[in-house]
Amino acid sequence: MKLYADTPIRRSRQVLGDLWLLAWTAFSIWLATKVYDVTMALAVPGHKIESAATTMGEKLRDAGTSADNVPMIGDKLAKPFGGAGGAADAIADAGRSQAEAVHTFAWWLAVAVAIVPIVMMGSMYLPLRLRFLRRASTHVRLRNTEAGIDLLALRAIATQPLNVLSAISDDPAGDWRDRNTPVIRSLAAVELRDCGLRPSTALE
Repeated sequence: MKLYADTPIRRSRQVLGDLWLLAWTAFSIWLATKVYDVTMALAVPGHKIESAATTMGEKLRDAGTSADNVPMIGDKLAKPFGGAGGAADAIADAGRSQAEAVHTFAWWLAVAVAIVPIVMMGSMYLPLRLRFLRRASTHVRLRNTEAGIDLLALRAIATQPLNVLSAISDDPAGDWRDRNTPVIRSLAAVELRDCGLRPSTALE
């Protein structure tokens, strides 16, 4: 697999592009963690409510237990404390639910902050890199065989601008059919350079 071009300028652009994509990905993940931390700060009141209400409920139930030991009227004294303890438990559950909701929201928000920019950048850049990988890998295999050189020359005839072809031969298609070796090698070299690859030694 050919990852980078042979020509220095194009190879430098590809390396810089890959580094930029990695840096963009790292920045997006870092930003997502910051967004998560900031959003999770909203869960602090819920945790505090849960903690305070839980403590209050325990103390109210302890008070109810103590009141229940009072002779004759213990049951009547303990009942309000039990009701108040239950209300405190309900408040604790509400605080816990709020904290859990904030946690879920923070998680999905962080995922969105990370994924959306990475996908957007990747969808623009990666198809170009994959196209080069496929094309360059195929060209590298072809440039080392006579049959491959012939195919590269034919592709140059089909895809290269007319001014490029006319600079090589007045009749590149005819020369290709006539097996004009110098012209075929020149056409193949043009096709390789267009892909950012150096011609094989045989073509230089």
